[in-house]
Amino acid sequence: MKLSNTAIRNAVTKDKPYRLFDGAGLYIEVHPNGGKYWRFKYRYHGKEKRLSLGIYPDVGLKKARDKLTHVRQQLSDDIDPARQRKQDQAKSSTEHSFEGVAREWFGKHKHNWADSHSSKMIRRLERDIFPWLGTMEISTIEAPEILSVLRRIEDRGSLDTAHRAKQNCGQVFRYAVATGRAGRDPTTDLKGAIPPTKINHFPTITDPKAIGSLLRHIDSYRG
Repeated sequence: MKLSNTAIRNAVTKDKPYRLFDGAGLYIEVHPNGGKYWRFKYRYHGKEKRLSLGIYPDVGLKKARDKLTHVRQQLSDDIDPARQRKQDQAKSSTEHSFEGVAREWFGKHKHNWADSHSSKMIRRLERDIFPWLGTMEISTIEAPEILSVLRRIEDRGSLDTAHRAKQNCGQVFRYAVATGRAGRDPTTDLKGAIPPTKINHFPTITDPKAIGSLLRHIDSYRG
């Protein structure tokens, strides 16, 4: 007999979990604590499996049946619903991680850069940023966490690389904001947090011949 909303609402708790079946592998499991959990029992390539379809009443009877229709369609297409769910969750997690967003941003823009520039940029991210921020959901990353990573670069004496890494992180965060995966760019809070790079001043040219040569080179420059 098919389930009804009334039967589900009135299902009493018992000392042990028990099941109320709706048919086609769909049932609701009633637990001693009062929780009611939708389950789908199926076989895939001869192996019996179960798939969670939500918790009642958040998932009502009609919605549970709609979910059942979807997963049974997957089975008819020779897709294991449980495996597909794990793959979808992993993909969603990757798409919202810092590394996932960074690689997506890099892929969309690298054709605008020289090969040498893009190679240095992705190596910088892979070596100095991804190992610490890569798996984090990008919307949860805050300025102190970024600064901690940049300090590692600074501590090894690569101050210029630290500034470039901060710039790259900012570009990734702004892309995440534009694509709806972050609310703001936290690197803007790091202004002045990293010491400026040392500027090397070249000696002034005083020899008239050298000045003339420099001016001729400037005049002939076509870059």
